[in-house]
Amino acid sequence: MPITPDPATLAGAAIIDLADLMDGLQERTGEWPGADTVDIVEGWLSRFSFAVTGGLTPQTAGRAWVLRQWDRHRDDVTLWCDEASALASLAQEVRSSWDDVAGTDGVPYRPPADNQGVVDLYYGPANSRGDAGYTLYPADVSRHVPAPLSLNLADAEACAAANSSALFHPMDGPEDEGLPCIEIAGVLVFAYLDADREAVRVSVHLDTTDEQLVRPDGTVPMVVELADTTVFDNLTPPPAPAQPTGWKARLRRLAGRTARGRADRGVDPHTEDTII
Repeated sequence: MPITPDPATLAGAAIIDLADLMDGLQERTGEWPGADTVDIVEGWLSRFSFAVTGGLTPQTAGRAWVLRQWDRHRDDVTLWCDEASALASLAQEVRSSWDDVAGTDGVPYRPPADNQGVVDLYYGPANSRGDAGYTLYPADVSRHVPAPLSLNLADAEACAAANSSALFHPMDGPEDEGLPCIEIAGVLVFAYLDADREAVRVSVHLDTTDEQLVRPDGTVPMVVELADTTVFDNLTPPPAPAQPTGWKARLRRLAGRTARGRADRGVDPHTEDTII
């Protein structure tokens, strides 16, 4: 299928210019001489920039614990979501090989129950075993974020792209003063166990919401559901109060007629005082 360049775009206009240059060369020489063609193409290419875009922003998407284990037969690196899980895996392998060190250099014949303790005894101080060792350390998981998307809640593709870019911010450990949080388009949703309230607590913070999602009145369109029940919805105005029916409606009509009759006689319906 032939491609028609669009003269309204910079790239399309440049392609048309190149075609004009080559047509002019053909008219002058009856052919495309190699040297002339190279000069034309070289000058034409100089109009373009092929540098990688600088619009990418590095972003920390999470943290992983890197466990490296080595001995005479292997050198393995694995990733773990937290230190305790990595240490538990390492301790399990150490216990399976405990016979290699049991009874030597003061090492007990039975491994201790504590994971850190059993690892320290197996590898010795500062990983002193020459043929085996390990390292365990945290490392940020980073990614490059492209230029901001054109967010439109009515655009399914834009919403899907934003959803796929959501971030989870875990706590670094029990001593971390932060709370687990998911971030999407600047909206922060915290979900955690609250010992003070003795409850599962969910908190939504909108201060950093992407401005493209903020309505002219400063609010963010939002629906909050608990299981199948909608507990918050600011998309549509609340329904008008239902009009009374039955005996309540008859009493209201009677009260209205009574108030109008007193006003016609010059009596304040609230104070019973004559107003004339």
